[in-house]
Amino acid sequence: MPGPIPHPAAPRSHTGTTRFPVAVDAALRAAGWQPGRWDMRQAEHWADTLRAHTSPAGHRHSVFPAAVEAWAEFGGLHIAAPGSGRQIAPTPVRFDPLGGLHHARTLADLGRALGTEVCPLGTELSGGGDAGQAVLAIDAQGRVYSLDHTGDWYLGPDLDQALAALVTGTRPSRLAPA
Repeated sequence: MPGPIPHPAAPRSHTGTTRFPVAVDAALRAAGWQPGRWDMRQAEHWADTLRAHTSPAGHRHSVFPAAVEAWAEFGGLHIAAPGSGRQIAPTPVRFDPLGGLHHARTLADLGRALGTEVCPLGTELSGGGDAGQAVLAIDAQGRVYSLDHTGDWYLGPDLDQALAALVTGTRPSRLAPA
C-alpha cells in the first residue's frame, strides 16, 4: 500500500524552517510526520466510519473539513512527548478519531455549549502507554479541546498550537460555563 499522498499546498521539502517549535517538530518527525504528509484516503475512511455510527441513544458525530484535514495530515501518528514539560507533564497523543467513536453525545453537548460542531481528533495517552486518558476534539473552526474526567480543556485556536501545548507541557485553559 502506498504511503500518504502529499498535500498540494504543503511544502515538499524541509528548508530549515518549520511551522512548529523545535521540540514539537522533533516529536512529530520521530512519529513519522513530515511536511507535506497528507493521507486523504485514511481521513475519508474515518469520516465515513464516524458518520455511520449512531450511539444507542441516537447520537451522531459531526464531520467537517477542519477535522478531515487534521486527520489527513496527522492521522495514525503516535506522538511521544519528550522530556519534562514547561508547566505540566507533556502528553503523548495518538491521532485516531475512532478513539472518540463512543463519545458522540459528549462531543455534541460540548458543541452546543460552544455554539459550534465538535468532532473527535484522537486521544491523549496516559503514561506513554496505549490507555487513553482524554479525548481530543476539534471544532468546525479548527480549535482544539481535551475532554477528561476532570473537565473540558481548551488547547489552542488551531492544531499547531494545541500540539505545541501537549508536547511542551503548557497548561491548557479549563472551559467554564458561560
